[in-house]
Amino acid sequence: MKKISALLLGIYSVLLIACSGSDTYRGSWKATDFKGAKFEISFDAKSFTVKDSTGKNIKFDYTQNSVKIANSIKTYGIKLGDGRGYQINFPKNNDESLALIIDQNGSPIYTISRKAYLKYEDIYKLE
Repeated sequence: MKKISALLLGIYSVLLIACSGSDTYRGSWKATDFKGAKFEISFDAKSFTVKDSTGKNIKFDYTQNSVKIANSIKTYGIKLGDGRGYQINFPKNNDESLALIIDQNGSPIYTISRKAYLKYEDIYKLE
């Protein structure tokens, strides 16, 4: 009986850790939506908050449900507590300081950066 309990506890622990958000996107971000409004987004292991320019905070619970790496581009799938799904896409190879948050239909919602408020064009401009 002890072996079964230990096994179940081990499986439960792995599931809890696997559903937590990645260290790659945890922490504070400066975000800009496609109308130019500025926000601050802060990701924790199982929730994140969005703070608008007036200081209003909205908190969302989430689980990470996928990780994709193609051509060194990382994309993390998250699912909110209400069932909505989003992707956090790091479009530049070896640069985890800027990303896009994309909805289920593939439309960008926010550009996020650790350092500055960026527009979509700033991420994809020719260098």
